[in-house]
Parts: sequence; C-alpha cells; structure tokens
Amino acid sequence: MGKKSVWSICGMCSVRCPIRVETDGDEVTWIEGNPHLLQGALCAKGSAGMALLKDEERPFQPLIRKGGRGAGRWEKASWETALDYVAGRLDAVIKKNGPESVIVSCRGGPFADLVKAFCHGLGSPNFTNHDSTCGRNVHHASRSVYGLGRKGFVYDIAKCRHLILFGRNILASLRIAEANQVLDMLDAGGKLTYVDVRQTLTGIKADRFFQVRPGTDYALALGMINEVLRQGAYDREFVARYVKDFTALEEFVVPYTADWAAAECGVKPAQIKAFVKDIASERPRVIFHPGWMLSRYKDSFYASRALHILNVLMGNIEVEGGQIFAKGPGDCGRKGIRTLSGQVPKPAARRADGVGWKYTHFDPGPGLFHLFYDAMLTGEPYPPKALVCIRHDPFTCFPDPQAQKEALDTLDLLVSVDTHYSEFGWYSDVILPEATYLERDSIIAVQKGPKPRFIMRRRALEPQHDTKGLYEILRQLGERLGIGRYLPFSSMEDLWAWQLEPTGLSLQDFDEKGFVSLCDRPIMFDRANLDGKFKTPSGKIEIVSGILTEGGLPSLKPYESPEKPSKGRFRLAFGRSPVHAHGHTVNNPLLHELMPENTLWINRRKAARLGVAEGDWVDVLADGAGGTIKAHVTDFIHPEAVYMVHGFGRQVPFQTRAYHAGVADQKLMKGFLRRMDPAGGGLCLCECEVTVRRSPKNPKRRVEL
Repeated sequence: MGKKSVWSICGMCSVRCPIRVETDGDEVTWIEGNPHLLQGALCAKGSAGMALLKDEERPFQPLIRKGGRGAGRWEKASWETALDYVAGRLDAVIKKNGPESVIVSCRGGPFADLVKAFCHGLGSPNFTNHDSTCGRNVHHASRSVYGLGRKGFVYDIAKCRHLILFGRNILASLRIAEANQVLDMLDAGGKLTYVDVRQTLTGIKADRFFQVRPGTDYALALGMINEVLRQGAYDREFVARYVKDFTALEEFVVPYTADWAAAECGVKPAQIKAFVKDIASERPRVIFHPGWMLSRYKDSFYASRALHILNVLMGNIEVEGGQIFAKGPGDCGRKGIRTLSGQVPKPAARRADGVGWKYTHFDPGPGLFHLFYDAMLTGEPYPPKALVCIRHDPFTCFPDPQAQKEALDTLDLLVSVDTHYSEFGWYSDVILPEATYLERDSIIAVQKGPKPRFIMRRRALEPQHDTKGLYEILRQLGERLGIGRYLPFSSMEDLWAWQLEPTGLSLQDFDEKGFVSLCDRPIMFDRANLDGKFKTPSGKIEIVSGILTEGGLPSLKPYESPEKPSKGRFRLAFGRSPVHAHGHTVNNPLLHELMPENTLWINRRKAARLGVAEGDWVDVLADGAGGTIKAHVTDFIHPEAVYMVHGFGRQVPFQTRAYHAGVADQKLMKGFLRRMDPAGGGLCLCECEVTVRRSPKNPKRRVEL
C-alpha cells in the first residue's frame, strides 16, 4: 500500500480542525494541523487520534441488547442483522405512531446536513442536537439583536485591540485557529479582559481579570453598558444609523451603575470605570465575545444579549478587528454546493418539542432536545417512540440521567451510532459502531467567513474493524425504510461529484490544500451601507426585539440578584480541559494518561473551615446524588463556587480506564433537566448547589478494574 498523505478533518472534538494525515500501509504515522490554515498546529486531543485507532475498548461490530436496558448484556450481530433489526423496529414505530414519532439527534456541525436529510426523509420534523446545553442562549440572543444566528458573524480577534471574554476559556476550550488568533493579538499589543468565577488558562494571560460572584455576569454587563453611555464611549453615528429603540436602552440601564454592578459582582467600581475608559480609546476594534457554551444561569440569554449590545455600542460591525459578517458562496459570486436535505420535502407535522409553534421565539432548526422529554412523559402534542443518537450522548450532555431514563423508557427503540461506548449507548437497544474519523469520509460542507471555503473529510485508512462510515449506515437504513431516493449514491465519490456539480469544481480542486477557497481576499461589505444585512423584523439592530415581543418576553429584563448558597453549600461550576473533549475522550489511552480523573476546585478559606487540604478526598452531595473526588485547594476560585471538569464519572464497564474515575457533574443536577432560560432555551447548568465535606470513605476506588 505504501506511504501517502491525506487532507482530512479532525473528529476528536466538535471543533473539527483541518488536518493532514500521513499513513504507511494500514498505519497512521503522523497527524498535524493543515499547514495552509493552522501552520501545522494541533492540540493534544487531535494528536491522540492515533491512540483512538488503537483503542481496544470501543465497539468493533454491531451490538443488540439482550435483557434489560443498561444491564450490559449484548449480542454481537452482523451489519445485515443489525440494520434489519433497526429498520424493522423503526418501520413498526412509524406505521403505528407516524413518522413524527421518530427523533434523530447528532452533534451538529458542518456535516449535519446528512443527518437532517435522513430525519426529514423519514417524514419526521424532529431533527435535533445537543445545543440547549451549549450555545442556544447565544444563538437566540444574536437572533433577537441582529436577526442572525450566532454564526452570522466571525470575530477578527487577531486584529482587535481589546478582547473581552465572559467565562469563555478560549485557550483551553480549544479551537486551535481561535487560540492562535488570541496569541497573535496579544503579541501585537492587544489587551485581554477576562470575567469568570475562577482563574483559568485564559485568565492568566489577561490584562484585567474580574472574579465575579456566580450568577452575576448579567449585572456586570449592565454596569458596563451604563458606564459606556455615561462616558459617551460609544459610536453615536453607528447607533443613530442602524439601531432601533436606543432610548429604551438608555432608560433601562439608569439604575445599573458601575458602583451598583461592582457591589453586586464583588469587584471594584474603579476597575469597571477604568476598563470603559480603555475601550473608549480602542473602539471599534473591541470585541465582547457573546459566549460559546452559555447554558449557565436563568438569565444567561440576557447576559449574552447585553454583550451583543456592547458590541453594537462599540460600532465594531464589519470592521477589521471587530465582528465581520460571515460570507458564503453567493457573496463571492459563486454557486453553492448541493445539499441532501435540500432535496427532501419539509415534514408536515409540528415539532414534538414545541419549538417554532408553541415557543415561537426559538429557532426551529434543531429545536431544543431537552423539551422532547416532556413530550415523552405527557404524550403531547404526540408521543415520541424512537430516538436515534449519532455521536451524541444525552446522559453525559444533559442533567439528571435518571430522569432522562424515566422518560426514555416510554420509547420503543433507542439507537446509538458512535465510535465509542457512550453512557446513552450502554442504555440503548442497539449500538451501530461508526468508523473513526480517520477511517471515514464526510460530505462536502461550506465554511463561511470573510474568505468562505468548501471543506471535506477524506478517510486516511479503510475501516480496520467491522465499522462503517455514517453515510453508508444511513443509506443502508434508508434503503430498508423506503427512503433510499434521498440518499441515492452508492459511493462517496459519486455523492461528492453531485454536490459539486453546480459549482464547476471537481475533487481534484481539493488536492492541493484539502479545501477550496472561494475568493482570494477577504470580502467586506460597505460599513456605510449595511441596510438589509440585519434580518430582524424591522431590518435594524433591535434593542427591543420584535421576535421576543411576539413571544411575550421582555427584551430588557430587570436584573434579579442570585441567592447566596447557604452555609456549607456551593454553586457547582464546570468546564473544559484542553486535554479532553467532554466525555468523548476520557477513555482514550493517551489522553487518560495526561488526565485520568477530575478534581474539585475549592476556595482555600472555605476548604480550611471544612478541614480539607490539597489532595484530600471529599464527598460532593446534592439531593440524594453524590460522588467522591480529590480536592484542589486554591485562592483562584470564588468562595461561593466549586468547580470540576466535565465528562468524568463514567459508568460503562467496557471502558476500564474511565470507569468510575472522577465525578460526573451532570449526575449531581437532580431536577435540572427542565430548568432553562425561558428566553434563550439554554439549560441552567451552573445553578446547582452542592454540599462538600471531607470524605470518611476509603479513598481507593471500590470497583476492581
């Protein structure tokens, strides 16, 4: 077979960085970031792709459940048998309950069009993803201000003069291109302001760090708006031309002074005032990042909306170092690719989660996954009866897995399509093993930006076990279910050629760099003529949102101070490590060596009162749930909060490295499955209170591995 070099896209996390892969026969010998875009840079997760290939603790053939759900009794099956089984069960569900009774979920991202086409091809409107635990608040906040979703703008971080991050731990999250832009910005003399309940990898690079009380992000943003207006530190010309209802904002923020915000958040008023003085001289090249994962508090939608408004006040739209409209093929005078979902009739039924008809202010695209649980338990508007999750683990992603199981037990069929054993997969009826990203092709997609491009993933190796690529799995299911016409291509080469046909491009055009740029230079709209670019009901940037008003919700919501935790209790915060991608990688052989378990960050003064020292085992308890974890005692976390990295505490016996290692934050969130920000749809994942105590238990893990 010899040596070869393949352009592809990483699949170790949801960022999907472009990569170059070298192989020798059936071995991957090298992985690096695409030199044309990332100059070879890659994170630890991406570099561990080779370990994923060698991992013996992942499914190598289809499995069908025997015995009760979650009992761990599996029967190995051929693909023919497993696909016949799934198709037969789905067909029975559809005939009895209608196609709308099927829910299909995925991780989202650039290749989700394939999953959407399959779901809609079945006749179900219930295509969904994980985003109500991630960016829905940000997305809906952006729609309410600009009429554009959260991907409607890209941030020109490298050229900005001041970047402000509210809990966006950008150097650990970890998007390589974005992290490099931050470092380039700092090297060029730019400033960084960071806001969080704890210090982070990003915060230690900051010029200014606001350590705020948990739940007070919105208060700080309001105080900043008030001070910007008081100092006159905003772009009056831009606001006068493009902003609707500016007077309403001026009136609303009158009580939310810098002094008030400082007292509420636990920071110094002089810091806020000095910060605003700084950005007054640096605008318009000032970016308030509106958040990425902002499913935290019951007002996180309004916190994100306030950050969007601060960007508007900076006048940073369509300028270097600011927010730039994401351009697509049409903006370059080019034809776009064909999409599979574009060939499928729109399903007639209403979504079971109520998005788009009951909740008119939410984007009906992927809806809100957690609201399907209500439909399962009540049967309203109709009872869902089958769930297919594709590289999506609701039990790790969403709070209170036990409550989820009670709802899922009303379903006739649970199917997991994944490269590894997920906790949802362990509870499902069928596991269909997907080939790793190094062994599978993906559809061509558009990546929008100032210089839009077409991207694609090519397999570096043929599947080394009895696994299949996603297109092949869904195509063969589709043929069995009578919807093969929507996924008609027997090879990815034929599908790619069909996608590219309107563009005049061929596969050979991807050979040089692994992608195709659609223009040579960044495209910038005329900033003096942005009329028509904002897709709100009024066509303006809306302080008072037409979308929210129609939904019966306030656009400017009065701030409500969060209650302080009672004695001995703490607000539970969680986040990311640069080593792991939530629960996807904790069993990876290499990454497990780097970080085998998580720890509990606790403030030094609070720890002393509890008799807890660095490295002690502590019990973390909440409403009947709990776990034991090592303490990390530090000054760099707010006394009202404790913190852990998400993704640990897994209970899949086949994953021996991750089994019972650390604590799962989502399992402590009893009763939080339906606690969401009503305006944004994001769950309130950082409002759970826990009790911490020095553990009397034997610190050794109870289960022999």
